[in-house]
Amino acid sequence: MNSADFLNDPYYLIQEEVNHKDLLRKIVIFKNLSQKSLSIIEERMETLMLKKGEQVISENEIAKGVYFVHSGTVKLTKQDEFGNEIIVCIKQQGDVFAEACLFTQKTEHYPATAAMLQDGKVFFLDKLELEQDLYSNPELAMQMIRYMSDALREMTSTLRDVALLDVYAKTVKTLERLGKKFNNGQNRWNIEIPLTVQEFATVVGTSRESVSRVFSKLKKEGLIDLKSRKIIILDWCRLCTLLQRDY
Repeated sequence: MNSADFLNDPYYLIQEEVNHKDLLRKIVIFKNLSQKSLSIIEERMETLMLKKGEQVISENEIAKGVYFVHSGTVKLTKQDEFGNEIIVCIKQQGDVFAEACLFTQKTEHYPATAAMLQDGKVFFLDKLELEQDLYSNPELAMQMIRYMSDALREMTSTLRDVALLDVYAKTVKTLERLGKKFNNGQNRWNIEIPLTVQEFATVVGTSRESVSRVFSKLKKEGLIDLKSRKIIILDWCRLCTLLQRDY
């Protein structure tokens, strides 16, 4: 069967449609939607194939839409007054970013700059079209509200840790959180976090030197390793017991 035959084959077209639905269900807010709701989203969705290091959006750019991570990893960053980059958060498969631009009454810029930490696929939905869909589709609106509520809860916990914990505890907590994100429930050993020590320090909200001292201690205990611009958690479960043991 040649390519033209494939395109005219009803079974192939049905399979292609099902595969597209499966892709969308990897996004948290879409996974429990009805087929009808998914079809609406699918019609509007644009797919972006992006390479490591490629910028997706800039905080200096007027917000045009919302992005959904199908695969790969995205870092969201802000710049301070000296031009230093601070990592605000990291988005993985199923996550949403730039959703803060929804339902504003004035022209807004994106809240942060987004760039790929790993090769991946990102979906884009136009802001105005998504707003219309949320108004007319209560099911989709509730899923978006749940996601944003969970994200706000996670951000509040992170801010609490940054404000109240010492450098050692903040570093361990951040390793736990990122380990869980990059592990995806698959295993407890050799979990790779694609960040340099400097990048990790900006996530923690402290200096590279302070994080390096904690990392030296954790390396001696056989809990982490550093290789090729990556932080490797050698035993995530044992790492999670550290604060219970030390505090």
